[in-house]
Amino acid sequence: MCDALQVRWTITAQKPPQPWIACSGCGGPRAFQSSGKIRLNANGRRLDAWLIYNCRDCDRTWNRPLFERRAVREIDPAVLAALQSNDPQWARAEAFNLDALRRASPRIDEFADVAIAKETVRDSQSSATIAIELVVPLPTSMRLDRLLASELAMSRGRLQALLEQGLLRITSERSDALRRRVKTGTTIVLDLPAETDCAWSCRFQAIRTAS
Repeated sequence: MCDALQVRWTITAQKPPQPWIACSGCGGPRAFQSSGKIRLNANGRRLDAWLIYNCRDCDRTWNRPLFERRAVREIDPAVLAALQSNDPQWARAEAFNLDALRRASPRIDEFADVAIAKETVRDSQSSATIAIELVVPLPTSMRLDRLLASELAMSRGRLQALLEQGLLRITSERSDALRRRVKTGTTIVLDLPAETDCAWSCRFQAIRTAS
Protein backbone atom coordinates (compact mmCIF):
# COMPACT_ATOMS: atom_id res chain seq x y z
CA MET A 1 0.00 0.00 0.00
CA CYS A 2 3.07 2.26 0.13
CA ASP A 3 2.47 3.50 -3.44
CA ALA A 4 -1.27 4.08 -2.98
CA LEU A 5 -3.02 7.41 -3.04
CA GLN A 6 -3.46 7.96 0.71
CA VAL A 7 -6.10 10.38 1.95
CA ARG A 8 -7.53 11.26 5.35
CA TRP A 9 -11.22 12.01 5.88
CA THR A 10 -12.15 13.76 9.12
CA ILE A 11 -15.82 13.06 9.82
CA THR A 12 -17.32 15.59 12.23
CA ALA A 13 -20.82 15.05 13.63
CA GLN A 14 -22.94 18.18 13.33
CA LYS A 15 -25.87 17.54 15.66
CA PRO A 16 -25.53 16.15 19.22
CA PRO A 17 -27.76 13.24 20.26
CA GLN A 18 -31.01 14.10 22.04
CA PRO A 19 -32.22 12.08 25.06
CA TRP A 20 -35.92 11.65 25.78
CA ILE A 21 -36.73 12.83 29.30
CA ALA A 22 -40.02 13.20 31.19
CA CYS A 23 -40.95 16.87 30.71
CA SER A 24 -43.00 18.55 33.43
CA GLY A 25 -44.17 21.20 30.98
CA CYS A 26 -45.38 18.79 28.30
CA GLY A 27 -46.62 16.10 30.66
CA GLY A 28 -44.67 13.24 29.12
CA PRO A 29 -41.36 12.18 27.57
CA ARG A 30 -39.91 14.64 25.08
CA ALA A 31 -36.64 15.06 23.20
CA PHE A 32 -34.21 17.40 24.96
CA GLN A 33 -31.33 19.17 23.22
CA SER A 34 -28.14 20.48 24.76
CA SER A 35 -28.00 24.22 25.34
CA GLY A 36 -24.22 24.09 25.40
CA LYS A 37 -24.26 25.72 28.84
CA ILE A 38 -22.77 24.36 32.04
CA ARG A 39 -24.02 24.89 35.58
CA LEU A 40 -21.43 24.67 38.34
CA ASN A 41 -22.17 24.76 42.06
CA ALA A 42 -19.64 24.85 44.90
CA ASN A 43 -20.29 23.32 48.30
CA GLY A 44 -17.17 23.94 50.34
CA ARG A 45 -14.32 22.17 48.54
CA ARG A 46 -16.70 19.99 46.57
CA LEU A 47 -18.38 20.75 43.27
CA ASP A 48 -21.53 19.75 41.42
CA ALA A 49 -21.69 20.20 37.66
CA TRP A 50 -24.48 19.81 35.12
CA LEU A 51 -24.92 20.22 31.37
CA ILE A 52 -28.17 22.09 30.72
CA TYR A 53 -30.68 20.75 28.19
CA ASN A 54 -33.92 22.25 26.86
CA CYS A 55 -37.14 20.51 25.84
CA ARG A 56 -37.56 20.86 22.10
CA ASP A 57 -41.29 21.49 22.49
CA CYS A 58 -41.68 23.81 25.49
CA ASP A 59 -38.08 24.85 26.31
CA ARG A 60 -38.23 23.54 29.92
CA THR A 61 -34.77 22.71 31.23
CA TRP A 62 -33.20 19.45 32.36
CA ASN A 63 -29.84 19.44 34.13
CA ARG A 64 -27.84 16.38 33.18
CA PRO A 65 -25.43 15.59 36.04
CA LEU A 66 -21.76 15.57 35.06
CA PHE A 67 -20.68 14.82 38.62
CA GLU A 68 -21.90 15.49 42.15
CA ARG A 69 -20.01 16.34 45.34
CA ARG A 70 -16.66 15.89 43.60
CA ALA A 71 -13.62 17.11 45.53
CA VAL A 72 -11.89 19.90 43.62
CA ARG A 73 -8.51 18.15 43.88
CA GLU A 74 -9.97 15.09 42.12
CA ILE A 75 -11.00 17.05 39.01
CA ASP A 76 -8.58 17.26 36.08
CA PRO A 77 -7.30 20.87 35.94
CA ALA A 78 -8.16 21.16 32.23
CA VAL A 79 -11.71 19.95 32.88
CA LEU A 80 -12.09 22.30 35.84
CA ALA A 81 -10.95 25.24 33.71
CA ALA A 82 -13.43 24.28 30.98
CA LEU A 83 -16.27 24.06 33.50
CA GLN A 84 -15.41 27.37 35.14
CA SER A 85 -15.18 29.18 31.79
CA ASN A 86 -18.25 27.46 30.32
CA ASP A 87 -16.05 26.36 27.43
CA PRO A 88 -18.35 25.81 24.42
CA GLN A 89 -16.07 23.23 22.78
CA TRP A 90 -15.86 21.15 25.95
CA ALA A 91 -19.64 21.36 26.44
CA ARG A 92 -20.22 20.33 22.82
CA ALA A 93 -17.94 17.31 23.14
CA GLU A 94 -19.70 16.31 26.38
CA ALA A 95 -23.08 16.54 24.61
CA PHE A 96 -21.89 13.59 22.46
CA ASN A 97 -21.17 11.41 25.52
CA LEU A 98 -23.46 8.54 24.58
CA ASP A 99 -22.54 6.37 27.57
CA ALA A 100 -23.64 9.10 29.99
CA LEU A 101 -26.82 9.78 28.02
CA ARG A 102 -27.77 6.10 27.98
CA ARG A 103 -27.51 6.02 31.76
CA ALA A 104 -30.01 8.90 31.91
CA SER A 105 -32.51 7.83 29.25
CA PRO A 106 -33.61 4.61 27.53
CA ARG A 107 -34.23 6.48 24.28
CA ILE A 108 -31.63 8.59 22.46
CA ASP A 109 -32.22 10.23 19.10
CA GLU A 110 -29.03 10.24 17.02
CA PHE A 111 -28.29 12.03 13.77
CA ALA A 112 -26.13 11.17 10.77
CA ASP A 113 -25.44 14.78 9.75
CA VAL A 114 -21.69 15.13 9.27
CA ALA A 115 -19.12 17.49 7.76
CA ILE A 116 -16.24 15.84 5.91
CA ALA A 117 -12.80 17.44 5.63
CA LYS A 118 -10.47 15.70 3.19
CA GLU A 119 -6.72 15.94 2.88
CA THR A 120 -4.06 14.12 0.91
CA VAL A 121 -1.51 12.29 3.05
CA ARG A 122 0.48 10.85 0.16
CA ASP A 123 -0.22 11.53 -3.49
CA SER A 124 0.28 9.05 -6.31
CA GLN A 125 -0.24 9.64 -9.99
CA SER A 126 0.33 6.05 -11.06
CA SER A 127 -1.14 3.79 -8.39
CA ALA A 128 -4.50 2.10 -8.95
CA THR A 129 -5.07 1.84 -5.19
CA ILE A 130 -6.74 4.33 -2.85
CA ALA A 131 -6.31 4.17 0.94
CA ILE A 132 -8.77 6.23 2.99
CA GLU A 133 -8.05 6.79 6.68
CA LEU A 134 -10.99 7.88 8.84
CA VAL A 135 -10.77 10.27 11.79
CA VAL A 136 -14.01 10.59 13.77
CA PRO A 137 -13.60 13.00 16.73
CA LEU A 138 -17.23 12.72 17.89
CA PRO A 139 -19.57 9.71 17.73
CA THR A 140 -22.05 9.68 14.88
CA SER A 141 -24.68 7.24 13.63
CA MET A 142 -23.31 7.52 10.07
CA ARG A 143 -22.67 4.01 8.73
CA LEU A 144 -19.57 3.20 6.73
CA ASP A 145 -21.51 1.96 3.70
CA ARG A 146 -23.58 5.16 3.57
CA LEU A 147 -20.45 7.29 3.83
CA LEU A 148 -18.62 5.46 1.06
CA ALA A 149 -21.69 5.26 -1.18
CA SER A 150 -22.14 9.01 -0.91
CA GLU A 151 -18.51 10.05 -1.28
CA LEU A 152 -17.52 7.48 -3.93
CA ALA A 153 -20.77 7.84 -5.89
CA MET A 154 -21.64 4.15 -5.99
CA SER A 155 -24.39 1.95 -4.60
CA ARG A 156 -24.09 0.05 -1.35
CA GLY A 157 -24.69 -3.12 -3.31
CA ARG A 158 -21.66 -2.34 -5.46
CA LEU A 159 -19.57 -1.72 -2.36
CA GLN A 160 -20.59 -5.11 -0.95
CA ALA A 161 -19.70 -6.77 -4.24
CA LEU A 162 -16.25 -5.13 -4.25
CA LEU A 163 -15.73 -6.30 -0.66
CA GLU A 164 -16.57 -9.88 -1.62
CA GLN A 165 -14.23 -9.68 -4.64
CA GLY A 166 -11.36 -8.49 -2.47
CA LEU A 167 -11.15 -5.14 -4.27
CA LEU A 168 -12.37 -3.32 -1.16
CA ARG A 169 -10.66 -4.01 2.16
CA ILE A 170 -11.44 -2.62 5.61
CA THR A 171 -9.21 -2.71 8.69
CA SER A 172 -11.77 -4.59 10.75
CA GLU A 173 -12.23 -8.22 11.66
CA ARG A 174 -16.01 -7.86 11.57
CA SER A 175 -17.78 -9.37 8.57
CA ASP A 176 -20.41 -6.61 8.81
CA ALA A 177 -17.87 -3.75 8.87
CA LEU A 178 -19.67 -1.89 6.06
CA ARG A 179 -22.84 -1.72 8.15
CA ARG A 180 -21.11 -0.47 11.29
CA ARG A 181 -20.70 3.13 12.39
CA VAL A 182 -17.69 5.04 11.16
CA LYS A 183 -14.94 5.32 13.75
CA THR A 184 -11.43 6.64 14.12
CA GLY A 185 -8.69 4.29 12.99
CA THR A 186 -10.65 2.62 10.21
CA THR A 187 -8.80 2.43 6.90
CA ILE A 188 -10.51 1.54 3.63
CA VAL A 189 -8.35 0.29 0.77
CA LEU A 190 -9.91 0.31 -2.69
CA ASP A 191 -8.30 -1.20 -5.80
CA LEU A 192 -9.40 0.09 -9.20
CA PRO A 193 -10.37 -3.04 -11.17
CA ALA A 194 -9.08 -1.68 -14.48
CA GLU A 195 -7.07 1.39 -15.37
CA THR A 196 -9.03 1.64 -18.62
CA ASP A 197 -12.37 1.88 -16.82
CA CYS A 198 -13.35 5.52 -17.39
CA ALA A 199 -15.84 5.64 -14.51
CA TRP A 200 -13.24 4.38 -12.03
CA SER A 201 -10.57 6.71 -13.40
CA CYS A 202 -12.91 9.71 -13.02
CA ARG A 203 -13.79 8.66 -9.47
CA PHE A 204 -10.11 8.23 -8.60
CA GLN A 205 -9.36 11.72 -9.93
CA ALA A 206 -12.33 13.18 -8.04
CA ILE A 207 -11.00 11.80 -4.76
CA ARG A 208 -7.57 13.30 -5.45
CA THR A 209 -9.09 16.67 -6.35
CA ALA A 210 -11.45 16.77 -3.36
CA SER A 211 -8.55 16.07 -1.07
